[in-house]
Amino acid sequence: MIFVNNFYFADFDNYDKAGDKFPDSSVHAFVEVPILLWAPGVKLLGGNYALGIAQPLVRTSAGSAFSSLVGSGAGEWGFFNTILIPGQISWALPNNLFIKAGLMVGLSNGSTNIKDALKGDLHKGGLPTSNAYSTLIPQFGISWLKDGWNLSAEIDVSIPLEATETDMAGGAKYYYKSTQTLMADFTAAKTLDNNWTFGLGAHLQTDLGHDRNRINDVRQETHRTLNFGFGPLVAYDFDNGVQLLAVYQHDFKVKNDVGGEIVNFRLVVPF
Repeated sequence: MIFVNNFYFADFDNYDKAGDKFPDSSVHAFVEVPILLWAPGVKLLGGNYALGIAQPLVRTSAGSAFSSLVGSGAGEWGFFNTILIPGQISWALPNNLFIKAGLMVGLSNGSTNIKDALKGDLHKGGLPTSNAYSTLIPQFGISWLKDGWNLSAEIDVSIPLEATETDMAGGAKYYYKSTQTLMADFTAAKTLDNNWTFGLGAHLQTDLGHDRNRINDVRQETHRTLNFGFGPLVAYDFDNGVQLLAVYQHDFKVKNDVGGEIVNFRLVVPF
């Protein structure tokens, strides 16, 4: 069993399709993500099988550009969609290569979502804390580990399972279908003296198609999002197997999305 706790702080702004910042569109978020992973010692397809669960907790606050949705207040607290991990399989290959394939399932059970905002039920000064739809998220990861070096990449694809449909305040109908989104993380790091690790991390997120938006039977195609950033990381491995990791990343290219600065602290505890 492994317990992983990720804590994120994000200081973002909203960007248009040209990559220009909207005025007064800041978003601040605290995200707490506890994760439990269990490897029962089962071999599947020649690899090691594991499963798990994660339950993110989110606090958001937003600038005046979002006032029609969020109103004023101290910010919105709530749960994000529960993430089930029904299966991950990892293989050790020759030449110090390791690969992982898996599936995550996001449940549409968060505390608040866009439906609450459109109905006028969200006025605490923060954005909705979760998606209004379930998702399937296939995963693939590959790592090269040798002499303290870690060169890794992980690619996830988020696939929405249903559209968001609701009655807006005032009686208008709202329909929105999000497209598939590709999310990738990259790591290049070196461990020194078996304890300290230093390196760089990077992330890329982009839509694989166009969202579909229909309000009162008027259908619109929206533009694809793009988010790319990178920054330094440092980790310390304790002798009992516990690891503490700190990552800072800055978004250098953002379109049709929020982006800016993000800090991540990760604690890994095997037991």
